[in-house]
Amino acid sequence: MKKSIVRLGLVVVVMFALLALVACAGDTTDDDGETHAVIEDPITVGVIQIVEHPALDAAREGFIAGMAEAGYIDGENIIFDYQNAQGDQNTLSTIADRFVNRSVDMVLAIATPSAQAIAGKTDTIPIVGTAITSYERAELVESNESPGGNVTGTTDLNPVVDQLDLALELVPDAQTIGLLYSSQEANSVYQIEIAKAEIERLGLQWEERTVENTNEVQQAMASLVRSSDVIYLPTDNTVASAMAIVAEVANNAKVPTICGEINMLEGGGLATKGIDYFDLGKKTATMAVRILNGEDPATMAIETIPGDTIVINEEVVELLGITIPQHLQQFVRRTESAE
Repeated sequence: MKKSIVRLGLVVVVMFALLALVACAGDTTDDDGETHAVIEDPITVGVIQIVEHPALDAAREGFIAGMAEAGYIDGENIIFDYQNAQGDQNTLSTIADRFVNRSVDMVLAIATPSAQAIAGKTDTIPIVGTAITSYERAELVESNESPGGNVTGTTDLNPVVDQLDLALELVPDAQTIGLLYSSQEANSVYQIEIAKAEIERLGLQWEERTVENTNEVQQAMASLVRSSDVIYLPTDNTVASAMAIVAEVANNAKVPTICGEINMLEGGGLATKGIDYFDLGKKTATMAVRILNGEDPATMAIETIPGDTIVINEEVVELLGITIPQHLQQFVRRTESAE
């Protein structure tokens, strides 16, 4: 009888031990020693990015931060499958195929080419875009108000007219405004159309140079600085990726550059008035959460954030010897690259 009781006791102990192991298998311990439950079937978000540069990186980081604030923690209840095409269209297509084949729960598409690549592969997987200038122009939605399909997100359309006004406040005697952009990027073409119309309305002249890849940027800039008093750079992925080259040529020629977004100043641009891409990414995350909670992207209007942040690069001001108007001096600061 005693042996039977002992055996029964051992069985009970073993069963409790196994239950404890099963329970612990779903937990993870962080650096502070706290234990969190891990969901066995986490949500998978494919992240497709056309190229690496500060603005797009900031949008991605803002998205992940925004998701974390909403309770979606990377590695616990959500997995971000980040893929960067490094500027190659064929790679974009391969990444899109990967996400479709894996049946990811959602795709974050960063920049217009990324969204076009994945939207061409699926009409069922929800796609949230960010750092996209015009969803309608890129033929990603039926309209900004009613997308009508599986694509929605945030736009980074910058205040082009306000940026040109800033250019003329900093270079009041400018007569010719140079324009540099990629002819392969629909978002850039759209911004340049707005810029040309405004320049002509002001009675000024414009000179343009287009590039297809970063290898063409230096030659295009060398030509453009000879005929321009100030150069306007839209939110163009090719130009942003080669911003160090753009700034070197422009600053050596003492020609100011007005940039489409803040991160281009870290590469040596003079000034901008625009949006914060990290905040734009966080805004995109709020839309993603709504979709995960059951909202239909077809009915979710394209959103944005205010583009009223002015930054003037102190290092470039000193290099070019520009006098900043009194009302703009509060916006002069050293960029991270200069610190």
